[in-house]
Amino acid sequence: MSSRYSPSKLLEGYNRDSIAVSTIASHSALDVFDGAKDEGFRTIAVCQRGRERPYLRFRRVVDHTIVLDRFGDVVREHNVALLRGLNAVFIPNRSFSVYVGYESIEQGFPVPILGNRYLLRYEERVGGKTYYRVLDEAGVRRPKTYVHPDYVDRPVMVKMPHARKRVERGFFVAVDRDDFWRKFRKLVADGVVREDDLSRASIEELVIGAHFNANYFVSIARRDVELVSIDRRLQTNLDGFLRLPAPIQNELAEHMDVEMIEVGHEAATIRESMLEKLFEIGDRVVDASRRIEPPGIIGPFTLQLFVTQDLDVVVFDVAFRIGGGTNVYMGIGSQYSKLYFGRPLSMGRRIAMELRNCIENNCLEEIVT
Repeated sequence: MSSRYSPSKLLEGYNRDSIAVSTIASHSALDVFDGAKDEGFRTIAVCQRGRERPYLRFRRVVDHTIVLDRFGDVVREHNVALLRGLNAVFIPNRSFSVYVGYESIEQGFPVPILGNRYLLRYEERVGGKTYYRVLDEAGVRRPKTYVHPDYVDRPVMVKMPHARKRVERGFFVAVDRDDFWRKFRKLVADGVVREDDLSRASIEELVIGAHFNANYFVSIARRDVELVSIDRRLQTNLDGFLRLPAPIQNELAEHMDVEMIEVGHEAATIRESMLEKLFEIGDRVVDASRRIEPPGIIGPFTLQLFVTQDLDVVVFDVAFRIGGGTNVYMGIGSQYSKLYFGRPLSMGRRIAMELRNCIENNCLEEIVT
């Protein structure tokens, strides 16, 4: 099997007048389906048994459901044949990467994907292909990283696999090297992280600032990099902890583990004087991605960033696909999208618009890999 799928080969046999939009039924799928229906596309939800109820109940936006024992079975030959028979174009989300896996996505899933399937693995923090590499190539500031806990010389944020919820990350903050080891050993004892996962930990300088998720769209049809929306994360059990009075927080601090697992999002805006910087770093990341992993970013991507007290921007995470926070604009659309199109759009509809435009203007091969 070739190491790279040819877009024209992937689209071979497709009826371009009957394209369907499909994705893993999790993460941001409802946004994708709602936007696709608004643009007149049929939709296909690839569900996992036991998690299919929302996609059966929100029946207006889901035309077909494929219910599998596990999400990873989507790469099996008969499921691929079913998707291709329905002229499916697949929209990648985080659940696609986590449950299907990069190797299967790159080498064992001959279904057209809107976006660059080879960039998905760059969302990791370890290995030869990481978003650190893309940010460094782009000249975009990110937190300083440490290769070993013994080198820690300032407060750090530690990110590593959660011991029980393996698709989630275990987070903790340490003020110095000794605090790192003390908290790490406690979390191991509490069953939050595993000692043998330490080699997979990302140890980053702790940056204090206002947090934003900037959601962009790289349009092939319009030849533009658009800033579509901004949102912020809600995290458990951090969100509940921060709602407590400070004296109670102090009392609880030594007796509970704050896990910071992303559980929701809320809409946000940023002061207009910061938009210049957001466009600059967005353009730089797109240009860097084209040099590192051609054809680079296609469609949606998200930069998670802090704005510091000096109004500097520090990017601490990157998603090379639709972000989970775009759901907050489903149905009502986002504020920045209106500035391009004269009406507010969700990211799901922006994706569907691009698909529609490229079907009509013969650039479909340029937006799928």
